Amino acid sequence: MESLFDSAAEEATPQPLAVRMRPRTLDEVFGQRHLLGQGTPLRRLVESEAPMSLFLWGPPGTGKTTLAYVVAGVTKRRFVEISAVSAGVKDVRAAIDTARRELGMTGRQTVLFVDEVHRFNKAQQDALLPAVENRWVTFIGATTENPFFSVISPLLSRSLLLTLESLSDDDIRAVLQRAVTDERGLAGRNTLAPEALEHLVRLAGGDARRSLTYLEAAALLADDITVEVVEKAVDKAAVRYDRQGDQHYDVISAFIKSMRGSDADAALHYLARMIEAGEDPRFIARRLVIFASEDVGMADNTCLQTAVAAAQAVQLIGLPEAGINLAHAVIHCALAPKSNAVVKAIGAASDDVRRGLIGQVPGHLRDAHYPGAAKLGHGKGYKYPHDFEHGLVRQDYAPEETRERRYYEPTRHGAEAGLFERWSRIRDFLRGLA
Repeated sequence: MESLFDSAAEEATPQPLAVRMRPRTLDEVFGQRHLLGQGTPLRRLVESEAPMSLFLWGPPGTGKTTLAYVVAGVTKRRFVEISAVSAGVKDVRAAIDTARRELGMTGRQTVLFVDEVHRFNKAQQDALLPAVENRWVTFIGATTENPFFSVISPLLSRSLLLTLESLSDDDIRAVLQRAVTDERGLAGRNTLAPEALEHLVRLAGGDARRSLTYLEAAALLADDITVEVVEKAVDKAAVRYDRQGDQHYDVISAFIKSMRGSDADAALHYLARMIEAGEDPRFIARRLVIFASEDVGMADNTCLQTAVAAAQAVQLIGLPEAGINLAHAVIHCALAPKSNAVVKAIGAASDDVRRGLIGQVPGHLRDAHYPGAAKLGHGKGYKYPHDFEHGLVRQDYAPEETRERRYYEPTRHGAEAGLFERWSRIRDFLRGLA
């Protein structure tokens, strides 16, 4: 749990390349320039003696743990690391009690670093509050998930929130080049071909730790690292995508918006990204079925049929073959003419109902099948449309309060253009306007 930067321990146990290359000062950190400039809160934390609490929120491999180590190392504070995956309330309280004793006896402050803090439940997060409020520790919580959803408000409101960004290609390139030459890294024992460097940059996807892991794997295979060596060392590019975190919501949002924008290529990219990351194919299928009515609607009625068929195929076949069925539906959804008239129609009708615009069902439309209904006048005067020319007859269908409301307004896109003309004529006839 506790790390005091014991160099002897590090020498006894060979550390992964990503750990050996961890920056020791803020100036050695690549990326996050918006957090590391002069006068920024993080700089002030390092340069001051006062304890403070902060959350580091960002994708994997962007330097959250690194920044916590740097803060502790530069300020000569004790560094205590807790993993939210395995620690409980007892562990949290024990760490805090030790930090209080150390502060009281020696005046030495402690950096309490909680990795994946979003995995702590409410009770575990509550246990951190006294230490944060009384500044017994400098608390640093790392999370890949939006803390506004995963962290309790009292803890978040007492802490500074810093957002980390994925490293740029230039940042990853610099990380790799330093690792090849630095004494803590490969120390010049290996050469890295320019094409292999660029391949590693692509595979990293903005994740510095991943780039160093792949480089280390390649260095174990050959002294001269080429693209072929990298490909042997790395089976495939790991997709940066957290099924429970922001990436999940960002990718599905981009997926839907790409189909809505009729970009089939972009939509297929996000589909492949989700499938490769292990997303539940049933979730993808449900989104397609919703999209077919919400964004295509009556402009192409067959789109809903395709989406439902793809959802059934996922149940019957499963991945990987069902990926083809999902792709089929994605292309149909993306290229279909678009109309949101259906979702607008039900939305407007629901708004009226919620506002109390309901009214009584007209008497002639009420159920007349049960005994005594006739005595109440139910069904009296109802005109059976099939008895009339074109299957249409003028009579009141809506409650009086909503008789003039217009909910479904067809567009002139795709098949809905024909409905536009038909519905306009029917509506005018039923309301006595034609």
